[in-house]
This record gives sequence, C-alpha cells and structure tokens, in this order.
Amino acid sequence: MNKKNYGRAVRLFMGALAFFLPWGIFGQESGQRPVMSLSPGEAVDLALRNNLGLESSRIGVEGAKRKSDLSWNSFVPGVSAAGSLVRDNERTAASILNPNPSQWHVAGTLQAQLNINLAMFEAMRTLRLDYERGIISYEVARVQLERDVRQSYYRILLAEEGVKLNRENFSNAERRVSMARDNYQAGLAPELSLLQAQVARENLRPVIDQAENNLKAAMAQFAMILGLAYNTQFEFITVEDEPEFIPLDVAELISRAASGKPDILALKQSILTLESQRRALKFSNLTPSLSLSWNSTRAFTQDPWKTGWFSNMDNWMQSGSLTIALSLRLHSLLPFSADYQGIRDADDSLRSASIRLAQTIQGTELEIYNTVLSLEKTRTSAEAQSLTITLAEQAYRLTEEAYRAGLQDLLEVQNAELALHQARLQMLEQNFNYRIGLIDLEYAIGVPFGTLSSKGSE
Repeated sequence: MNKKNYGRAVRLFMGALAFFLPWGIFGQESGQRPVMSLSPGEAVDLALRNNLGLESSRIGVEGAKRKSDLSWNSFVPGVSAAGSLVRDNERTAASILNPNPSQWHVAGTLQAQLNINLAMFEAMRTLRLDYERGIISYEVARVQLERDVRQSYYRILLAEEGVKLNRENFSNAERRVSMARDNYQAGLAPELSLLQAQVARENLRPVIDQAENNLKAAMAQFAMILGLAYNTQFEFITVEDEPEFIPLDVAELISRAASGKPDILALKQSILTLESQRRALKFSNLTPSLSLSWNSTRAFTQDPWKTGWFSNMDNWMQSGSLTIALSLRLHSLLPFSADYQGIRDADDSLRSASIRLAQTIQGTELEIYNTVLSLEKTRTSAEAQSLTITLAEQAYRLTEEAYRAGLQDLLEVQNAELALHQARLQMLEQNFNYRIGLIDLEYAIGVPFGTLSSKGSE
C-alpha cells in the first residue's frame, strides 16, 4: 500500500472512530439508560420476576417440595458393603488344622438394616406440612412485595407532583420578579419590592433541589426493589382522576381478615407443623421400634497371596444372619428424662404459637379498625380540601390582579400563592394517602389488590 492510500485509510478509520465514540463509549460512561414506562401492575410483575428476596423464598419452597416428595425415602433400608484384609497376630486353631495355614484373611460383608417406628409416618406428614408452610410463607413474601411496590409507586407519583408544584411555584416567582421589575421601572413600586421578589425566588431553589434529590433517592430504592440498576430511569403513569371513595364495614373486613390474611394463615400452618412435630417426638420416644437387620459375610480361608481367589469356590466360607428386634426406650417414660422433657417443651411451643396467633388476630382487628378510621378521615378531609382549593385559587387570582394594578404589595401575593400551593399539595396527599391506605387494608384482610377499589390496580 502506498503512502497516499495508507493515509486515506487512516483518515477513514479515524473518522469512523470519531463518529462511533460519542454514541458508544461516551454514552456508556454517562450512565444514561432508556426510560422505562411502567404502570403499577407492570412494576409488580417486574418485581416478582427479579426481586432477590422473593427468589430466595422461592428456592426455599422448592427445597421443601423436594423433601416432601421424597419423604418415603426414610423406609429405604440402609445398605452397606465392606471388604477387609486381616492378618492374625497369632495362629488360630483353625489355621493350625488347615493344611495350608495362613495368618492372612480376606473377607467381604454385605449388610442391610431398616428401623421402623410410628414416628416415621408422622415425619412424612411433617414434611408435607413444612412444604405447605413454605408455600404460604412464599405467598406472604409475594404479597408483601406487591404491597410495597404499589405503595412505593404512588409515593413516587406524589413526590413527582410535589416537584412539579415546586417548579410551578418557582415559575410564578420568576413571573413576579418580572412584574416587580416592570413596576419599579415604571415608578409604581419601590426597589425594595423588586429585591423581595428576587429573594423569594432564590429561596425556592434549595427547596426544589431537596425535593428532586429525595425523588432520585426514592427512584433508586424503587429500582432496587424491582431488581434493576439503581440509575434506571422510570416514567410512571400519572393518576389524573381522584380516588373512588367506597363504604367500609369494619366487622365484615375483620371477618375476612381472620380467614384470609397471609400472616394469620402462616401462623395457623406453623401450629399444624408444631403439632405434627410433637406427635413425631412422642411416637419416637414412647412407642416401640421395629428393627430388621440382615447381613452376609464371605471369608477366604486360604492364603490370599499364594492361592487364586476364584480358583476354587470351596475356599470361601459364608456366614450371615437375619435379625428382627423390637425395642422400647424405657428411660423416655420417666417424667424427668430428657426425652420426656422434650415432649413438654413441644407442648410449650404449641401454647406459645397459639398465643401469638391470638395476638396477631387481635392486632389485625385493631389494624383494620385504625385503617378504616384513617381512610374515613382522609375521605372527609379530601372533600373539604376540594372547596379550599377553589377558594385559594380565587383569592390568588384576585390578589395577583390587584398587585399588577399596584393595589397590593408583593407579600400579599406570596401569601396567597403559598396558600394555594399548600392546598393543592394537601389535596394530592389526601388522594394518594387514600390509595395507599386501601392497599394496606387489602393486605390486612388478605384479598387481591384492587378488590376494594379497581382504581390504579391495572
């Protein structure tokens, strides 16, 4: 290749490199990711697939299922085989009578043993109950994750709305600075009014920065729950309509919770497992056990170093036995024995679990009662807040018109705008708090999310 063509090739290569670098390497260094659009339901599906905590619970369920499916293997006899090479320290009587005496012997042993007890049958049932408890525990983890994802989703929406309101407030502050400058230049307002407007605008910058930082932190936490990178960019579906306020019957909700709340179901299943474990312990210590044992031994009677092992099968001596034994742990019958105390400890565990179940049911009743009260308070507050916003909007419009005409000072406009800003933010908080409260209530009574209200469930 001549120098001219070589130089042209280098220039083409460098041009291509310069074209691709900004989009390839530089784009990767910036850490920017495509924006992911999510609805609440899509966020839940993503979390159920990727959340590491839920994956760990799923692995536990798979292990419990494997143990339950193979619980019958306790009835498989224990079989062992052994081979030995032995040298007698002294010649035995048998070796003296042997025409080819040898102090070396080769022997092989095959042994099988099976112990049968009523506890084995109960242990199989315990493994099945453990598997069922694992399923319920997984369901508890899944429902808790779905609850957390949905609530985080709406909290982030609320934070985004708060940031928007702060930005709108900043835009209004800039507009007031412009109006104050116009009034000052026209001689309708003193320079102090202009300075006050500028100070009020600058005071909003740290407020906006703090709100945006809090939103970014919430987004990163939300991405972690979904099993994504911390810097994943999200675009949430904005909730435009107000929540649907529904009538709530505390007694009916409490009745549904007793039979459907995941936490209560998990405790009930734990009690069943403890009862089965107690029965297995009682059968193991207080009932007889049947033991079946069989063994067979073949020993080579000639010198293993001089005589072929399989040249004559008469050189092998065979022995064996079948043993059937019935045994009972008599010391377990003593009230002060460790085995008997183990049964009493199991009784104590059962009583403690029953108490925890009763406490959980009582706590759930109180939780539902307080949640319903909170939802009712939110509903009445939201209805009153709607009228407050209407009045605040009217007051702000009139105050700004008066300020533009030079009839009101800047402080009055700022106060009117602050009142409107707070009214809108409180209305948003009431609406989102109602949605979040409904999610808590749906979890408390153990119904699918969206059962009490279909708003935001898709």
